[in-house]
Amino acid sequence: MSDLSRMLDVRSLLLFEAIFAEGSVSRAAGKLGLSQPTVSIGLARLREHFGDELFVRAAGGVVATPLAEQVIWPVRDALRAIEDVSGLRSTFDPATAQRTFRIAMTDASHIALMPKIYGQVHQVAPGIRLEATGIDQTLAGRLQSGEADLAIGLVQGLETGFYQQALYAQDWICLTGDTHHLGSQPMTLDDYQAGEHVAIKGGTGQGLLDRTIASGGIRRAVKLRLPGFLGLSAILNSTGLIATLPRHIGETLAEASGLRVHECPFEIEGFMVRQHWHARFHDDPANRWIRNVCTTLFSGRGGRPPGPRD
Repeated sequence: MSDLSRMLDVRSLLLFEAIFAEGSVSRAAGKLGLSQPTVSIGLARLREHFGDELFVRAAGGVVATPLAEQVIWPVRDALRAIEDVSGLRSTFDPATAQRTFRIAMTDASHIALMPKIYGQVHQVAPGIRLEATGIDQTLAGRLQSGEADLAIGLVQGLETGFYQQALYAQDWICLTGDTHHLGSQPMTLDDYQAGEHVAIKGGTGQGLLDRTIASGGIRRAVKLRLPGFLGLSAILNSTGLIATLPRHIGETLAEASGLRVHECPFEIEGFMVRQHWHARFHDDPANRWIRNVCTTLFSGRGGRPPGPRD
């Protein structure tokens, strides 16, 4: 292992190269913007390090010893390498980039958000590919390793080592099929409690909905439970069931399938949709770019403010 105490610093290399190039301690001092005594002290340290005079007096200045003439080439190579490293900056050009961004999100976000993300990315970065992945107990590790670039949604458990940014507040609506007896009329609490319901198991914010219903003593007759949103629109349009969903996914499904949107007849605690990323990639230009895409698309989107726990 190298002895760090014996390694030359950059200032010593610059001083050596300046004396060699100028053939004069005083001219080297002027080139470096240092005093002549400072350069003389630095030269003394170099002589001690190499065990050689390096530069000896001659008419008009100094001349290099044979060892100094050998050393100058690796010194200049080292200085060029340091200059190259100092100028390095990670760059990202979306117009020419060829890579995949992996975004962890819920099923609801796959439907409500991913089409907009894809549309924007495809327009300005045709070489970029997108992959939606799930949110599970491996998420923190995937974000840290770079296996996932970003997570969007109501995500719990990402604390130390992670950044987050609020995108938009989310409230709740109710959906019915286009032949439901309510039609476009407002839904009352009596309508809600008298109706039959379909629920999404593990849906975004489901715990908030369940707590509100339980604490408010609200009756909800759940006749059908689904593992996800696949088929929900067809079910609503062919039955008299009611679905209670976060606004972003509810309005997206309604627009695509002609469902009826009703304001929820009771207050449900809202939540904030956020994007999350690991500190390792906070300054990475590519990661910053995809975050900015999401911020531009979704920041400040509609919905009543979230509850106090957010």
